[in-house]
Amino acid sequence: MNTTKLHILIACFLVTSQLLHAQQTPAPKQTMGIAIIGATAHIGNGELIENSIITFTNGKIQSVSANNGSTNTDGMEIINAQGKHVYPGFIAPNSTLGLVEIDAVRATQDSDEIGFMNPNIRSLIAYNAESKIVESMRPNGVLMGQIVPQGSRISGTSSIVQFDAWNWEDAAIKVDDGVHLNWPNAFSKGRWWLGEPAVLKPNKNYQEELNKLNTFFASSRAYLSGDKPIKNLQYEGLSGILEGSQKLYVQVDDEKGIIDAIDFSKKNNVKMVIVGGYQAYKVGDLLKQNNIPVILNRVHSRPESDDDDYDLPFKSAKLLVDQGVLVALQANGRMERMNTRNLPFYAGTCVAYGLSKEEALMLITSNTAKILGIDSFCGTLEPGKDATLFISEGDALDMRTNVLLKAYIQGRDISLETHQTELAKRYWDKYKNQ
Repeated sequence: MNTTKLHILIACFLVTSQLLHAQQTPAPKQTMGIAIIGATAHIGNGELIENSIITFTNGKIQSVSANNGSTNTDGMEIINAQGKHVYPGFIAPNSTLGLVEIDAVRATQDSDEIGFMNPNIRSLIAYNAESKIVESMRPNGVLMGQIVPQGSRISGTSSIVQFDAWNWEDAAIKVDDGVHLNWPNAFSKGRWWLGEPAVLKPNKNYQEELNKLNTFFASSRAYLSGDKPIKNLQYEGLSGILEGSQKLYVQVDDEKGIIDAIDFSKKNNVKMVIVGGYQAYKVGDLLKQNNIPVILNRVHSRPESDDDDYDLPFKSAKLLVDQGVLVALQANGRMERMNTRNLPFYAGTCVAYGLSKEEALMLITSNTAKILGIDSFCGTLEPGKDATLFISEGDALDMRTNVLLKAYIQGRDISLETHQTELAKRYWDKYKNQ
């Protein structure tokens, strides 16, 4: 057998093995009202209710209050959660979950597309609701996510999904929420593999790249305001941004780039979100002044410069919150899809570096919901919002005590079983008596 045929057989085996273990069957719609009694309710907006009672029917929260015996629970399923904790479902922004299953198998990769300006590319239609990786988010309380395309100058359009669905149509809770732009690098570093000094220097092509970006936006605006004799999908992909119905998510880390991106958003009159924002704390006042939120870089990372404090990634959220900036957390970087399940523990690290637990919780619940524009129906435990929540044995921001007992998405009692839990049980049974 030649090498090519062998590689094809291996790839087919890997894809087939993934299909043999599909995601847990999505839960049916809620048919009976549920009352969770006695738990500490973490509302998600900074508030805390000890010994609470939470009721929900038909997928919507009906009441959240102190358990004083005044709430009517007739005909409801009663869950005694005394000593436990209830949280709103965590939300993972800027994620490629469901777009890539096996990095080594090209056929399972749908995170980027060819081309340079791709606002018309929609990540949602490539989202795999039966991904084993998506399934593994739920046992840590990560129940929703913003699915984002990658690569190119303009990567495409994201959508927001919940993590218990048959397909992308069922999963979607907000379609085409925004367009994602990778800001040009104002500085470049020498290529060590060519013997160049590994030091930062101004990018001589920076202004040219900005000019191309400005030209594309100007051309899109002219096209959209004209007769459109020939359909241009790329220009039409910016219509929501230019009309104000979508947000522009700008991936940029350096101080100069952030300032220039803010100027760009004001010039083009677009709603902007900074994604990454490694040096955003240096311009917090400017961000606050222009009402621009930040989806912050992964907390568990190392400083990028020799001049940075060793703990800068750990305390960046605190620095921005203190300046009045609306902040959310993401799990970007290497092995981003796998690391998304650690989202609550990133928030826990922010507690160790200055934020209160309820403030840190907001970074992965209500703040994220506000930034993504879904706070009218999720992100907090409040009447009228989706019953997307979970019950934990203890503090959900602490990996030692974040043990989920129950989880609900839109009131549906979802499975917390995954490929990992199956393996854990299998090997626990093997070794427990040895």
